[in-house]
Amino acid sequence: MTLDNDAIEITRQTSAISVTKSSGTQVAYYLYPEFEIHVNILPAGVVQDWHKHVQLDENVIVTSGEITVEYMENGHVSSQIVQENDVLRVKRSIHRLLNQSSEPAQFIVFRFVPTSQEQSELMKQDKVDCENEIK
Repeated sequence: MTLDNDAIEITRQTSAISVTKSSGTQVAYYLYPEFEIHVNILPAGVVQDWHKHVQLDENVIVTSGEITVEYMENGHVSSQIVQENDVLRVKRSIHRLLNQSSEPAQFIVFRFVPTSQEQSELMKQDKVDCENEIK
C-alpha cells in the first residue's frame, strides 16, 4: 500500500529487519528513504567494534539501562557513561559502545545524512494548529 506524504505511517516491529550482530547486540532496523531508526539491545558485558561514520550523523537515546561510549580524542581513548534518557551524538568520532553493567541496555539510534544547513528555526516553527479543521 502506497501512502501519500501527509498520511500517518506505522511500521510494526514485525516489519523491522532484525539482526543479532557478532558482538551480541540485537538490532531492529527501520529503514526509510531519508533516515534510519534502529532499536538496539546491548546485553551485559558486550563491547561493540570501533567505527566511525563518514557522512552519517548518528544520534543515540538510551531508553533503559546505561552504556559507555569510548571515543578517540586527541589521540587518546576517552569514555563517558550515557544513562537512561541521555542523548549521545557521536558526529564523526571514532567510537564504540559498551555495556559494562550487569543488566541489558536498550537504546534507539537515529541516523541521517545532514544537509549542513541551519534548520533549528524550521524545527521550532513547523507546527500548524488544526483544531478548527476537526470541529
